[in-house]
Amino acid sequence: MHKSAAVPKPPPPPSADTRLALWLARPECAALAARAGAVMDDATLDETLALWDLLSGLSADVDMLLAAAVYLCPALQSPDFPLKPEQARLLEGLNASRKVWDIYREQGRNGGHEGLRRLLLAIILDLRVLIILLAWQLLQMRKAVQWPEAEARALADLTFDIHAPLANRLGIWQLKWELEDLAFRIREPAQYQAVARQLQEKRAQRERYIERAMAQIRKALAQAGIAADVAGRPKHIYSIWRKMQRKHADFEALYDIRAVRVLVDDIAACYSVLGVVHQLWTPVPGEFDDYIAQPKNNNYQSLHTAVIGPEGLGLEVQIRTWKMHEHAEMGVAAHWRYKEGGKAQGEFERKIAQMRQLLENSRGGDDAALLAGIGTELVEDRKYLLTPKGEVIDLPPGGTVLDFAYHVHTDVGHRCRGAKVNGRIVPLEYQPQSGDRVEIMTGKTGAPKRDWMLASNAYLASSRSRDKVRAYFYRLDRQRNLDDGREMLDKELRRIGLMQADLKPALEKLKLPDRDELCVALALGEISPGQVSRALHEQSQPAAEPVPRKPGPAPRTPNRSDLTVEGVGNLLTQLARCCQPVPGDAITGYLTKGKGVSIHRGNCASLAYLLRMHPERALPVNWGSREDGRYEVAVLIRAYDRKWLLKDLTNLIAQANVNIVGVNTLSQGGPMAELRMNLKVADFGQLSALLGKLDAVPGVIEARRFG
Repeated sequence: MHKSAAVPKPPPPPSADTRLALWLARPECAALAARAGAVMDDATLDETLALWDLLSGLSADVDMLLAAAVYLCPALQSPDFPLKPEQARLLEGLNASRKVWDIYREQGRNGGHEGLRRLLLAIILDLRVLIILLAWQLLQMRKAVQWPEAEARALADLTFDIHAPLANRLGIWQLKWELEDLAFRIREPAQYQAVARQLQEKRAQRERYIERAMAQIRKALAQAGIAADVAGRPKHIYSIWRKMQRKHADFEALYDIRAVRVLVDDIAACYSVLGVVHQLWTPVPGEFDDYIAQPKNNNYQSLHTAVIGPEGLGLEVQIRTWKMHEHAEMGVAAHWRYKEGGKAQGEFERKIAQMRQLLENSRGGDDAALLAGIGTELVEDRKYLLTPKGEVIDLPPGGTVLDFAYHVHTDVGHRCRGAKVNGRIVPLEYQPQSGDRVEIMTGKTGAPKRDWMLASNAYLASSRSRDKVRAYFYRLDRQRNLDDGREMLDKELRRIGLMQADLKPALEKLKLPDRDELCVALALGEISPGQVSRALHEQSQPAAEPVPRKPGPAPRTPNRSDLTVEGVGNLLTQLARCCQPVPGDAITGYLTKGKGVSIHRGNCASLAYLLRMHPERALPVNWGSREDGRYEVAVLIRAYDRKWLLKDLTNLIAQANVNIVGVNTLSQGGPMAELRMNLKVADFGQLSALLGKLDAVPGVIEARRFG
């Protein structure tokens, strides 16, 4: 419950000179000031001190001040004056913001300003960077009224399009109102002067009037025993003009030029406050709206009433619960969207709400609460990219340049044949970062490729993009899909060395009736070739039978082959060179003369020949339980011969954490080349994934298991 208005007012904030003196007394700032005297000219020094003064009124910390100073004068940075990591992060964000201003100048006022605002928030990474930028823009606007008209209008346009909306959304009112008023004064000087003359009082006078009105409301509510929070601020000139335009009303018809907001705990208290306010001052007929009983379409709730307040001046009073206020400021009824006419954008607005909450939490004087969450809360999951014309396209996490093409237009995606990022050619699976400029290279005609749908190939991260590719192939006739599916299946079986495999177990696991339906499902991207190969290997593995443990000596250490020969202990084993099995392959042992057991893949042609001669030498074997083994396997790669082919292949193999044992290259004397590589892999899964990636390297025709 509020006490009466007799409570002494809090002391006024320290003057600008006092605040600057306090900052300069800090060791970090004093060191910077000493260096500034040596490298800054008088104009830059004055600008830095003015920016520091403005930031100190916004709960700025030392890191913000130092980063802002170096931003204005890069010469401050030196080996003798290095920036701490936190300060360097802020400076990096400030420098990155220049990209947004450059794009804005390219676009002019016809560009996608909402996209640029999102891009700015995505690349600065730290909320404090935005506060520095808004403060710096306000200082520039204060000087712009003395600039040539063209330069001043350009700065005012930028303020209206980028800075003022962001200050509005984040609730930084002390910057927002002045940014808007100064920009309005430059762009519409006649309209600005007309509203200013009708106000008949300066903003400081209106603020003092609001304070007196709030004191009277608090006293009346305390006497009525109503616990409430009372706040208020006068409307600024631009806001008044906007309302006059929106309502097609004259200045005299506006009663909310001065406004007070009362927040209470429940709905009953809202109507009790309304009664107290109407007893205190005379209500204006026809100026009462009950948005609690009849909420707006966006579920905004509040009581609005206009009264003839102190000194016979109009005063608007808004009354709502704390829950209603949170919904109005942070939820779908957010005040900024009502002002800007924007549409809901879930993930982006969640970040805006989090940032506003951080700022609200910091206003109690606990800067640590703000700093603890600033670095992570501002990072948005989506990335914002630029078209060659400067338009902003947003992609989900992991989005590729091919995703970008499909987000521009479905037809652009279908005809995409290449891409450039910041002028450099990149593969279609390349993942650009926020702020990158992406140019899609298209053919006059063309169609998507079926392997774009496979998640393992990493061409598309967006399910929306994959659905567009899948929809294209669904429109093709069944025979076309069947033929392409057969080719994909044969290629996969040949790639992993299972051309003669029985597909029945895989069909049962994948719940498909026959081979044709399997081929169609492959062609439409409903299943991947990797799923087929995994199903074949899983079904071909013998079921492990539990063996009862018998008392005896302690178990021996497994031999280096990591294999178990059923029914036989301490027997030498070796992997056959003809087929080079790896964990995951179905395997069979063959008892040799003097060399122990030779381990073959179950479908090895050499094994079949040996068993026809000596069927009694076959032994059942299983892979052991070790997970850190490496197994040699031969891979055949056929490709168009080109510069850097071997470099691209070996880089990819290294990135897959696979060791290269040997490479044998054979040029055919024409455009073709053949490479045979001996690799060491952990198991079949790693081998299968690697073959898929090798197959996607530009110029590669075929990558398969050899032997």
